[in-house]
Amino acid sequence: MVTYLGKIGELALKGTNIKFFERLLIKNVKECLKGRDVKIALFAGRLYIDAAESEEEEVEKVLSHLLGITGWAKTITCEKNIESIKAAVRKCAEQAKELSNAKTFKIEAKRADKSFPLNSYEIAVESAGAIYDDRFMEVDVHNPDLHIYIEVRERVFVYSDARKGCRGLPAGCSGTGLLLLSGGLDSPVAGYRMMRRGMKVQCVYFHSYPYTSIEAQQKVEELASKLSLFGLNTYLNIIPFTDVQMKIKEKAPEEWATLMLRVCMMKVANMLAERIGADCIITGESLGQVASQTMENLCVTEHFAKYPLMRPLIGLDKEEIIDTAYFIDTYNTSILPYEDCCVLFSPKHPILRGRIEDAERIYSEMDCDELIKESYEKRDVKHFTFGEEV
Repeated sequence: MVTYLGKIGELALKGTNIKFFERLLIKNVKECLKGRDVKIALFAGRLYIDAAESEEEEVEKVLSHLLGITGWAKTITCEKNIESIKAAVRKCAEQAKELSNAKTFKIEAKRADKSFPLNSYEIAVESAGAIYDDRFMEVDVHNPDLHIYIEVRERVFVYSDARKGCRGLPAGCSGTGLLLLSGGLDSPVAGYRMMRRGMKVQCVYFHSYPYTSIEAQQKVEELASKLSLFGLNTYLNIIPFTDVQMKIKEKAPEEWATLMLRVCMMKVANMLAERIGADCIITGESLGQVASQTMENLCVTEHFAKYPLMRPLIGLDKEEIIDTAYFIDTYNTSILPYEDCCVLFSPKHPILRGRIEDAERIYSEMDCDELIKESYEKRDVKHFTFGEEV
């Protein structure tokens, strides 16, 4: 058996509600590892997963995408005596040196079990001898090649390869949001950021075949699949929007084309959000990033939303968004050269400061409510669970 240790972060601040969040975190882990040879427990601020060696790859995949933990590590466990700890520390150092050729080390110890006879500092000093006495490695407390961590709890856990977690809250504790998912960089990051706040996210994609290719749709399906790794279950609603876009091109002033497209999308999102019981609509808009995202134009879009409109990227710049896209592994998919429907028929000089009263008039003159309803009713739905299409 192999033991993994996960550290909860924000959950520890939840006071009398902490049990609710802990139960949800455990439920999510069990759902991801259903049918696997594992034992799962959570207490005293730590998530424990004991797994058969054959399950290592799957457990590490789950921990890498698990919302609600700040970090995790594969550990060496041992009995609660200093000789066993020293042996485990030596084994950890040997494994690390084989992989990275580390030459210097530092040990950090934490004694959660206060009945253990040595305090944290004494544990670190004593166990360091297992590496330093025969000069297997040198000590460097300021800039070591290798950090070794010791945690004395009901068992002793020794590890060196501590990996970052996704942080945030467990998926499912903050309602449901409907994400307008395009094929770009922004919207998947927006969905992930709301997932990190505990929200279950469903997606809607507007497809304008043949002006947008099948590859463009497949790209969005891949993005939805990647998001489902964090949210456990993700539904992608694919809306055929060609007729609506042609109507916009025919009836709307050219400079209003992109903004009217956003308005029509919001109309569909309202209907879909009502059907799925969503609490809000999520977009990947960032203030000032493109013409449709000026303050005035954002107000126009929001005016047509019947649900709270969440914009988790509103104050981020492109570099910050790209960093997150790399972290959630959507970057390389998002930059594939297949254009989404927002790019089609984009005006050369789009309106920058649209007014709500003008938007209402233009939308009314387009007379496209029936087309929008037809598009909504013709939607196709795909279901992804932890990275796999159901």
